Amino acid sequence: MKQNLSILLILASAFAASAQTKKATKPVAKAVQVYTVGNKKVTVYTTAEKTDYRMSKTETLSFTENKQPFETEPCIFIDPTVKYQTMVGIGGALTDASAETFAKLSKKNQQELLTAYYSANNGIGYTLARTNIASCDFSSGSYTYVQDNDKDLKTFSVKHDEAFKIPLIKQAIAAAGGKLPLFVSPWSPPAWMKDNNSLVQGGHLLPAFRQSWANHYVKFIKTYEAMGIPVWGLSVQNEPMAKQKWESCVFTAEEERDFIKNFLGPTLQKQGLASKKLIAWDHNRDQIFQRASTILNDKDAAKYVWGIGFHWYETWTGSEMQFGNVRQTHDAYPDKALIFTEGCKEKFDVKKLDDWTLGERYGNSMINDFNSGTAAWTDWNILLDENGGPNHVGNFCFAPVHADVKNDKLIYTNAYYYMGHFSKFIRPGAKRVGSASSRDKLQATAFLNTDGKLAVVVMNQSGDKLKYSLWIKGQAATTTSLPHSITTLVVD
Repeated sequence: MKQNLSILLILASAFAASAQTKKATKPVAKAVQVYTVGNKKVTVYTTAEKTDYRMSKTETLSFTENKQPFETEPCIFIDPTVKYQTMVGIGGALTDASAETFAKLSKKNQQELLTAYYSANNGIGYTLARTNIASCDFSSGSYTYVQDNDKDLKTFSVKHDEAFKIPLIKQAIAAAGGKLPLFVSPWSPPAWMKDNNSLVQGGHLLPAFRQSWANHYVKFIKTYEAMGIPVWGLSVQNEPMAKQKWESCVFTAEEERDFIKNFLGPTLQKQGLASKKLIAWDHNRDQIFQRASTILNDKDAAKYVWGIGFHWYETWTGSEMQFGNVRQTHDAYPDKALIFTEGCKEKFDVKKLDDWTLGERYGNSMINDFNSGTAAWTDWNILLDENGGPNHVGNFCFAPVHADVKNDKLIYTNAYYYMGHFSKFIRPGAKRVGSASSRDKLQATAFLNTDGKLAVVVMNQSGDKLKYSLWIKGQAATTTSLPHSITTLVVD
């Protein structure tokens, strides 16, 4: 009996301890987030084909009660309490081509361009930039920073960049208010580091030079920073699965994984650059998931990787833009950022500078990329000349702004304004929030800025004038989307 009593006491004690542990570890309920429309107004900014509207303030809307819209009422539904990724920034690339073209402009037009891109008040407020490590197709010629066979990089020098590129980057930083996160990307190692002994036509990095090449990134970053240009991040290789007639180098998924794991990642850490954002892939959406899974499923490589970069040129194959691959990558690896690192309209034609599809390509990509989890978006060249260059292999393309250098004139395409509908109103630190359109002709995304302003971007690629309501928490503000237009609705 005494033994049974002891057993009962032990069981009772264990039960009490278990109950206490469960009580202590019971998850705390999340606080319910609240967003009140109240007396907020909606300011509408519009860019539309066959109008003079270019990011123009076109109307101010008020909310009225509409608890439950009927299916006959087109709506953009917004729930600011449903939150997704945080915006890092939106911007464009400061390439050799952009810098050389910029240098040919008058001081007046140089200042105009800097204000147009980097002023948050008087321009579209870019907050991100990219530049090339050594030459790329958008350089006037091929160049490197080290002499042949200098594996110790004793001859390393960025003197080439001091003529045009470095001055432009510094002026862009100043125009952006002294802060402009910059990431840097190589197109090719020096020819002597590669198995094809050429800067162009792909080729692979030779195993014997993997450490020298890793050291090269460090040399570049530290040299730029010593010259007053902070470097925020870097990508491993521009377009690692492209064999091009311009600067290129092939890394298979396994090669990139192992280079990050065994050379680049450890070297950045040892050299005090562990805080730099390391971006893998930096190529098209078609293979983004395969590349991400190969690298990020290896924990020894993944620990060095901040995010996965991607381009939009999968359309070269005849494919549409493959946003589903971006979303799947985000869903599989939600702890890694997604960054759009490059896009432009290819095959420059001066007669198509007014083509409205230029801007619509940007709008379609940005809305769908953001809705797929993308946290940063970077255009290609911020400026090109009247020929779509300079480009040393004739790969001429469009930019949001072109310069007619012969006549000292700036030409703003509608792509500049389409990008501005995002970059001006969606600022770093903004959280993407729940948005859903009840009509396929109206594409939308929405972000809640840190100052409490809600920015909703709505694009209409159709030829129809479409009436719709912006619906938030039982309140609706009604407006009309013009044919082939993009609008930003700011709720404040």
